Amino acid sequence: MNSEKFAIVIGAGFGGLAAALRARAKGYSVLAIDRCPQPGGRAQVFEREGYRHDAGPTVITAPLLLEELFALHGRRMSDYLNLVDLKPWYRFRFPDGTYFDYGGSVEETLTEIRKISPADCEGYLALVEESKRIFAVGFEQLADKPFHDFRTMLALMPQLISLGGYRSVWTLVTKYIQHPWLRRAFSVSPLLVGGNPFDTTSIYSLIHYLERKWGIQFAMGGTGALVAALVRLAEEVGIQFRMNTTVDKILVHNGRAQAVRLEGGEILRADIVISDADPCHLYGHMVEPAPLIPRLKLAVAQYSMGLFVLYFGTTRKYEDVAHHTIWFGDSYKELLRDIFHRQKLGKDFSLYVHRPTATDASFAPAGCDSFYVLAPVPTMKAGIDWLAVAQDYGDSIVKALSETMLPELERHITGRFHMTPLDFQERYLSAHGAGFSVAPILRQSAWFRFHNKSEGIRDLYLVGAGTHPGAGLPGVLSSAKVLDHLVPEVRV
Repeated sequence: MNSEKFAIVIGAGFGGLAAALRARAKGYSVLAIDRCPQPGGRAQVFEREGYRHDAGPTVITAPLLLEELFALHGRRMSDYLNLVDLKPWYRFRFPDGTYFDYGGSVEETLTEIRKISPADCEGYLALVEESKRIFAVGFEQLADKPFHDFRTMLALMPQLISLGGYRSVWTLVTKYIQHPWLRRAFSVSPLLVGGNPFDTTSIYSLIHYLERKWGIQFAMGGTGALVAALVRLAEEVGIQFRMNTTVDKILVHNGRAQAVRLEGGEILRADIVISDADPCHLYGHMVEPAPLIPRLKLAVAQYSMGLFVLYFGTTRKYEDVAHHTIWFGDSYKELLRDIFHRQKLGKDFSLYVHRPTATDASFAPAGCDSFYVLAPVPTMKAGIDWLAVAQDYGDSIVKALSETMLPELERHITGRFHMTPLDFQERYLSAHGAGFSVAPILRQSAWFRFHNKSEGIRDLYLVGAGTHPGAGLPGVLSSAKVLDHLVPEVRV
């Protein structure tokens, strides 16, 4: 590295990788440090008994945000990665056994809606138009803009109010959709970024149009292949990595981040520090003392849900199971109230079922399937002893799937293992084991979310799910794009 300016990136998740690539394009020498054995952050890859499992996000939307990272360095993403369109995007399975395939053209979606509730076709079109208006502001204008200056927030308040940002996603959806099953299907998207549809600001309804605009893609080889493509690009442009290494503290002198101290005591100096760590962990443990505004945000923080993730293979194929299925349990509002407000692990659950072998047979041996099943659960704040209950909880999920969409699963399951909020807390230093850092509610959005430019510490920048604009792959990649407005270029 020949640059005179040195950047340390804490964390090599998608936010950290994108930030490292953007910092390198600005002329910095870059070192990315991560406590995991391989880059990707939560997007680790597990291999068990010949089955491969992606641990991170399984849905790719807004691919232009990825293409930009390659273009910054004069490359084409298509030379590194093969993205394929999925159809349907999601299959929804309701408690009465009804299925609804969502995705494809508008007319194909309307055909599916007519099977359940013909009267909701007009409402769906109106919902998409409302989502388009929100998208034009929330994504196109604001997703990559800094919000550390409160005046920015004040200037946008009239526009946010006119878009109904004070409403919840559920309130917006029920304005247009009447059938209870379709209301669930079209309000579930906040859960993909850690939010309760009954609390999440309706700004996140832009996801409907975002999906409609670019569709949903899958990286052949899985999310691990996407990580590998970004790492290959990073190494080609001179970014260095240190894995299995934990940053203990950020050293601040005269109000400026000047170095990081590793767990073993080694000190590495830097001109700028970019953190892809959970900002709740960053300000709670890595900076002493934390500035006042982050301390206040921590004191009142409301967190996303926790995640119970079950991984397994099957010794047979389930050819009629879609790539992505959202499997609804009997309850919806009550289940989410238990998870987000009562901090209670109930007997009911809803599931996100990922079958990558529907698209990519390389995830399992011939004639077999690979699965990843995610259940939203309370965070560690609930006091649940996951070491004691995880096996039984997983058994109940296997039983429910065996009785519905995966018949005789109990006979064919193999290579089973799981992750709980305890794992997220210990492996990724996620505050309270939350799956997506702080929740995407109105009082934790824009200026009220953790800033991309640290409050009170110069030369410290933040990216990732807990920062503006929020969680999910587009949000995390956009948080790194915000840094283009904040990090100065290196002058040669």
